[in-house]
Amino acid sequence: MTRPDLANSLFLALVEDADGAGGLSPPQARHEPANFLRHAASLSMSKIADGLIDPKLVLSWLLDHLGASSVFVGLLVPIREAGALLPQLLTAPRVQAMARRKWAWVAGCIGQGVAAAGIVLAALTLAGTAAGVAICALLAVLAVARSICSVSYSDVLGKTVGQSRRGAATGVATSLGAGAVVIFALVLLSGMADRAALVVVAIGLAALLWLSAGLVFATLWEEPAPGQADTPTLGQLSILRHDPQLRRFIWARGLLTATALAPPYIVLLGAQAGQGGFDRLGALVLASSIASAVSSWIWGRMADRSSRQVLMLSGIGGAAALLAAVALDLAGASGTIWALPAVLFVLMIAYHGVRQGRVIYLVDMAPPDRRATYTAVSNTVIGVALLGSGIFGALASLAGPHVTLLIFAAMALAASLVTRGLDEIHDGT
Repeated sequence: MTRPDLANSLFLALVEDADGAGGLSPPQARHEPANFLRHAASLSMSKIADGLIDPKLVLSWLLDHLGASSVFVGLLVPIREAGALLPQLLTAPRVQAMARRKWAWVAGCIGQGVAAAGIVLAALTLAGTAAGVAICALLAVLAVARSICSVSYSDVLGKTVGQSRRGAATGVATSLGAGAVVIFALVLLSGMADRAALVVVAIGLAALLWLSAGLVFATLWEEPAPGQADTPTLGQLSILRHDPQLRRFIWARGLLTATALAPPYIVLLGAQAGQGGFDRLGALVLASSIASAVSSWIWGRMADRSSRQVLMLSGIGGAAALLAAVALDLAGASGTIWALPAVLFVLMIAYHGVRQGRVIYLVDMAPPDRRATYTAVSNTVIGVALLGSGIFGALASLAGPHVTLLIFAAMALAASLVTRGLDEIHDGT
């Protein structure tokens, strides 16, 4: 069997609908099977790297282990989220000016790999405040590099993979990546090696994976397109005035951030109930990665049929999980070995549904020549919203996690209602 035959066979096995060009040009359609596999391979490596260096879990634990102040631990997630989203208004016009935009994603991967390698060096040579400053600064570099990947990926995916196959490509990658991170979590839980050494090795592996992902993505066949003139940074925001569907999508996506912001408060419920083992690093990584592994590919296939329905179901599922967390705690069951881990598992399934649905809906909704701008505007607005997440932390300290989780549940339910007003997008529309 020749390599093209193998690529075609794998492509047909992984997609539900291989008919039609899916909006691709004839030359691009001929390269779609091989490009599909390159997307899955490179994105898988990037997803594994993300899991191995997760700021919410892995880097937080590392800074605490190195004796850095809790101030630096608290900065990790805001740096990661804001750094990955807010610069996109600046980077999007430059990406759109490129004839082959895959090179932006390659550059972003290399940047993330170099930053991760720097974090390894800092962990091996620094401690205390010095470690906190260095790792936070390197995470900022990693986040900006990630923003370049984010703003370019939707555009490249739309150019190189047909509309009804995009969810399968991202879903396969996310499930493969999560499966690998499950192994990392099990190794952490096993106690077979020093945890600090495992974490440093994992971050080093993340650096190598990002560099490898960039090399694979560089082999993608992308038809050159005329570069577009730069749009003034603030001028990009004008699309919010002219596209009501984009405004509604951003509104729904903002409400669905509840699924990303809620997990620490579920952990807090477990700690208050005396469930000390629940908040261990390995257990948290395991719950998140298993949920991703079992759901992302399914969510991706569903998104190819209706990404709008994926967003609706994710909102409903997230709200149900959060309401269950509060109910179980009020019933005195949150201290049991099964209750909160089960809730976190369901919540993470909803979270990965949000991630799959929002990516595919935005790629399908945006005009082909403005995908980078749509992605940048959407991500920048959400970045600003996520910076306000400190309000919820203050609310939790004043009123307790029950009130915060109920607010998050209400946000997720409201997102489902807002999503109902989005248009269904089908191939050719």
